[in-house]
Amino acid sequence: MHPLLTEEVGKKLLLLGNEAIVRGALEAGVAFATTYPGTPASEIGDNFFRIAAESKLYFEYSTNEKVALETAAGAAVSGVRVMCSMKHVGLNVAADPLMTLAYVGVRGGMVIVTADDPSMFSSQNEQDNRFYAKLSNLPMLEPASPQEAKEMTGTAFGISEALELPVLLRTTTRLSHCRGIVTTESLTPPETRGTFEKESSRFVTVPANARVRHRVLLSQGEKARDMACASPFNTITGTGRWGIATSGVAYNYVADAINDLGIQDRVTVLKLGFTSPFPVKLAAGFIRSVDKILVVEELEPILEDNLKVTAQTNGLAVPIAGKGPELFSRLYEYDPGMVREVIAGFFELDYTPPRPVDIKEDPEAVRLPMRPPNLCAGCPHRATYYAVTSVLRETETEAVFPSDIGCYILGLLPPLQTADFVICMGSSVTSAAGISRATDKKVIAFIGDSTFFHSGITGLINAVHNKHNFMLVILDNGTTAMTGYQPHPGVEITPPGWDKPYVSIEAITRACGVEQVAVVNPINLGKTKAAITEALESNRLSVIVAKAPCPLYEASILGKKKKRVFVVGPDCNTDCTECIDTFGCPALYKNTSPDAKTTMIIDQSLCIGCGVCIQFCKKIRPKKV
Repeated sequence: MHPLLTEEVGKKLLLLGNEAIVRGALEAGVAFATTYPGTPASEIGDNFFRIAAESKLYFEYSTNEKVALETAAGAAVSGVRVMCSMKHVGLNVAADPLMTLAYVGVRGGMVIVTADDPSMFSSQNEQDNRFYAKLSNLPMLEPASPQEAKEMTGTAFGISEALELPVLLRTTTRLSHCRGIVTTESLTPPETRGTFEKESSRFVTVPANARVRHRVLLSQGEKARDMACASPFNTITGTGRWGIATSGVAYNYVADAINDLGIQDRVTVLKLGFTSPFPVKLAAGFIRSVDKILVVEELEPILEDNLKVTAQTNGLAVPIAGKGPELFSRLYEYDPGMVREVIAGFFELDYTPPRPVDIKEDPEAVRLPMRPPNLCAGCPHRATYYAVTSVLRETETEAVFPSDIGCYILGLLPPLQTADFVICMGSSVTSAAGISRATDKKVIAFIGDSTFFHSGITGLINAVHNKHNFMLVILDNGTTAMTGYQPHPGVEITPPGWDKPYVSIEAITRACGVEQVAVVNPINLGKTKAAITEALESNRLSVIVAKAPCPLYEASILGKKKKRVFVVGPDCNTDCTECIDTFGCPALYKNTSPDAKTTMIIDQSLCIGCGVCIQFCKKIRPKKV
C-alpha cells in the first residue's frame, strides 16, 4: 500500500512538502487530479499516479497545464473535488482558462497548486505567482511547513466549496522539497461521480453573462477577505514594538532569527498563510500595535505594498520597509543568515555575522570537484547534437539553434553549443519561424518529445501554413526525462500499469502537413547525418524525429544493463583530443597519469556502451571479453 494511503490517525510521517499536499488532498476526499509535470511540483502528480492504481482516485498526466486545468475544471463544475498541480510557469500556460474559470466558479472543491521557484533551480524565470491571485481575484494560501501544507490543502477545499471558487495553493521550491513531520488525520472517501447541472447564465461566458459573473466574483472576494481575517493561518504573535510581517517559508527564517538574536520580547510578528485577499482589518491592527515594520518575503514586495496601502488608507504613519538597499532583494530565495542580518540592521542591533567556514584554509577538508550539469553518458540527445554539428562543420554551414525546455537544453554547454534562443515550452518551433524569416542563416530548432505534445504541434501547423523554412529536430527519448520520467502520449516503453494508447509523433508531423519527415536512431551516426544533410539541402520545412530511449529510463523500466564495453586503443598516444573537443561524453576524459599509455581513457563506471564514439574515432574499439 502507498504510505500516503495509511488509514491510521495520528501517525507521524516524514514527508516532503509536496507529499504533505497529496496527503491533505486525500484527507479532504479528492477524487480527480491532473498535472503536467514540472519541478518543483512534480512529486504531487507522481504520488497521485501511484495512488490512483490503488484507489478510486482518477489521475492523469495531461499534455499541458492548460489542458490539465480545463479537464479538472470540467470535473469541478460537476461537483467533484479536484486538484490540479503545476510549476509557476505552467500557470502562465493555464492562465487563459484560469481567468474565466474565476468568473464561472466551481461546484466541487478545486485546489490549484502553483509551485514557484525562487533562485530558478530548475526554471527559466522566477516570477512571483502571488500576482495571479490578485489578477484572477481568487483566494490564495501559502504554507510555511509540510504540516501546514497538509492542513492548508484540506482547508482550501472547504474554502473553495464555501465560495464556489477555485483556490490557489502557492508553494516554493524550499517548501516543496523540504521534509517535515506531518500528523495524519482520517481519510475522507472520495465522491468520484458528480452531476453537471446546466446553468448557461453562469457557465456560458458570453459578454452579457460574464458581466454578471464578474460582479459575483468581486462579491465572493470580499467574503474571502473576511475569511482571511479570521483564518487560523493568519496570526499576530508577540507584544513588542518592532513589527515583522512575513509569509510562507520565509516565516521559518524570521522565527529562527528572532530566537538567535534574543529579541522575542521586543518583536510582534504578523504571519500570513491566507494571503489573498489581503486581510486588511487584521493588518491594520498589527500596524497600530508597532512603531516600525520590516516585511520579509521572497521575490516581489506584495505584502509590503499591501501593508503600505493599508497604513495610508487608515491614516497610520508607521515606517514600513522590505525591499531596498541594505534590506531585502527582489532576487532569489532567502536564507536564515541573510534574514538574521537584515533584521539586525533594520532594528539597529549590535550584531556581528558569524564568520563563514572557509574550507580552503583547512588542509584536511575534503573538496569535491565541481560537477556542472551535463547530458548523461550515452544520452541520445548528445549523439543527435554531434551529428548536427558534424554536418555543419563538414559543409561549412552556419546555423541558429532555437531550443526548448527539457534536459536537452544542456546542449547549450561546450562542446556541443546547440542552444541559441530559449524562452518557454514550445517556443523553439515558433521562434524558428521568426528567425528564419528575419535572417539569412539556416535555422535548426530542437524540441523534446513531451514538449512537442505540450505546445509544439500548433507552432508546427503554423509553420506549414505560412510556408516557413527551417529544420525541426524532435528529440524523442520516450519519456519526460527532466522532471522524473513521467509518461506522455508518445511513450512506447511504459511504466507498470500504463494502459494508455500510443500516439505517434511521426504520424502527427505528417498530419500537420510536413512533407519531409525522417525518423532516425541518433545512435547510428551515419544515417542520422545523412538525414540532416538531406534536410539542409532541401531548403524547405523539414522534421527529423531522433528516436532512441533515454538509457536511464530504459534501464529503470526494462532492467537493461550495459550493452558493450569499449576501450581506448594504444594508438591513442598523440595530442589529439577531438573526441572531448567535439563530442564531450562525460565517460571520455584525458589521461593525466604520469605513466599513461593513451591520451584518452574511458571511465567504465560511466560508459553505457552506446557505441557512438567508435563511429567517429577508430582508436576506440570494443573490448574482447
